[in-house]
Amino acid sequence: MVATMDAQSNAPGSDNGIRSIVVVEDAQDVADSIRYSLEHEGFRVSVATTGKAALDLILDHPPNLVLLDINLPGRSGLAVLQELKLRSPSTPVLVVSAYSEDDFAVRVLKLGAAGYLTKESAGDELVAAVKKALAGGKYVTASLAEKLATGLHSEIQSDPHDALSNRELEVLRLISLGKTLKEIAAELALSDKTIATYRARISSKLGLGTNVELARYAYQHGLSA
Repeated sequence: MVATMDAQSNAPGSDNGIRSIVVVEDAQDVADSIRYSLEHEGFRVSVATTGKAALDLILDHPPNLVLLDINLPGRSGLAVLQELKLRSPSTPVLVVSAYSEDDFAVRVLKLGAAGYLTKESAGDELVAAVKKALAGGKYVTASLAEKLATGLHSEIQSDPHDALSNRELEVLRLISLGKTLKEIAAELALSDKTIATYRARISSKLGLGTNVELARYAYQHGLSA
């Protein structure tokens, strides 16, 4: 549901010249911190805690910018990003995630994100990133920009899980959290057979057989947060 789109929060829009931002984040303390920083800069901020709530809110009242977490209950941030860029391609999306940029930055940029920030660095860089995205630019950290500029980003993409599709990556994350295939199917609103197919593809691409091995791989590569 919409994260308590607080009573004092108005609907997204640019009324009276105030730029609006939707923060998609299920951790209340993180959402509150981001909200405080942005409202201090004069933005109107609304919060959604799930991917479904975010899509409903954003597509009904397109904001000037979306700040999107990857690790959300139900639909992952990657799935939300894909749908947003398909249905509202002009809405810029800045991904703010607990995952390191080596794990996801290149992937989300390829999906059309306006930039990538880790939550660890967001406190120092958030406002600058937001202003860059609102101006139509792409925001990446200095370290990632250097890797991309020098062609070293191939190192970022060298892990086996980079061959996984976004949906396969989502299923792997849920397996690593100890969920059964039936539970994953229910959470993603897919059939048991479809999830079993995804699991088989994941196993084949990673060269791993059991759920324990898959969970261990996800943990070792920071994919199970």
